[in-house]
Amino acid sequence: MNSIETVSVCGLGKLGSCIAATLAARGFEVVGVDIDREKVDKINEGLAPLDEPLLAETIRAGHSRLRATLDPRETVATDATFFIPPSPSLPDGSFSNEFLLRAMQPVARAMKDAGKKNHLFVCSSTTTPGAIDTVLIPMLERELGGVCGRDFSVCYNPEFIALGDVVNGLLEPDLVLIGESDPRSGAALEQLYKKYNHNSPRIARMSIISAELTKISLNSYITMKISFTNQLRLIAARHPKADIHVILDALGNDSRIGKKYLRAGLSYGGPCFPRDNRLLAYTARQVGLEAPLAEASDRVNERTKQELVEKVQQMVKPGDLVAVLGVTYKPNTYITEEAAGLFLAQQLKRRGYRVLIHDFAATPANSPSLHEFELISSWEEFKNNPGVSLAVICCPWLQYRDLASTAGTRVFTPWHL
Repeated sequence: MNSIETVSVCGLGKLGSCIAATLAARGFEVVGVDIDREKVDKINEGLAPLDEPLLAETIRAGHSRLRATLDPRETVATDATFFIPPSPSLPDGSFSNEFLLRAMQPVARAMKDAGKKNHLFVCSSTTTPGAIDTVLIPMLERELGGVCGRDFSVCYNPEFIALGDVVNGLLEPDLVLIGESDPRSGAALEQLYKKYNHNSPRIARMSIISAELTKISLNSYITMKISFTNQLRLIAARHPKADIHVILDALGNDSRIGKKYLRAGLSYGGPCFPRDNRLLAYTARQVGLEAPLAEASDRVNERTKQELVEKVQQMVKPGDLVAVLGVTYKPNTYITEEAAGLFLAQQLKRRGYRVLIHDFAATPANSPSLHEFELISSWEEFKNNPGVSLAVICCPWLQYRDLASTAGTRVFTPWHL
């Protein structure tokens, strides 16, 4: 396989639009493909299709090399196609292949119709381990009428990014993970990253199944660390003289542990951590094993959310007005998926409390689950005159640091802001 100079990106969502923009800004010719005309039009106008820090600036920086289309046939003129459609969880914990199949099939048909060989199909969406080898590659071989590794190639290349910092995460990662169907495709993708990344990350090349397991295992390990922190926080809370923040600071100084994700707070949430952790447990069950650490992390995480509701109920009386501050799963993003604040607000409202909510990014427009709540429209006005019995800081936005308890309002937060 020759070096990769031109790239197509199928799926211009939260991750795909950032991948397309950063590739263009780093000198690659990029074609973005999506079924959403609004996203396509915005990118072609040099605008960001969604809210993500640095995305608009990055699109402008690479605009001369970036265009978007609704037509998957335009991928034929590129050397490699990255696929980043959704891969939603199924009830058993596995991930659906439906959107990946829908995205890949028309591209494969276009390649077949054009008689193109040696195209590289790169899957960046998280997959159930084994899905690429047993579902996606067989589909591609049928559609293309060829053999993977000879007539075309496939790589599994998930990104380890955090919403709210996707652009920096893509350009300066700790790790680049490449699962390859053949050494030539892995080498070509490795060379792309050596040109693409600002730093010099570890590039780990391996079989596709090894990479699938690596992706979910990395996130599962992080969730285990967060759940351990929450478990310790709950224990320390039962001892009046224990300070969880100084305990965790001391633990983090041991090089075997480290300070990352060792911070007292609330449950983990978002689109990756909970799902990847449950997927690891599912993967173990599929081969007749258990993943008790992953399952325990999930139980502790759910218990942490319930404990927050119980704690808040102990601090208020029936009919009190409660403000839930921060309903995103982390700062600098509008995503509320499995966020502690949203869970608390929902539970309190269902139990008869009047609830006000506030966030610096999430709104009913970008997070429809917020439509059921009364909103705090002005943070400055609320900060100066809360008018609620209790304000609970559920997401550590730094702007909440200035909120102090008053004679009429108690402020509660497990975070060390």
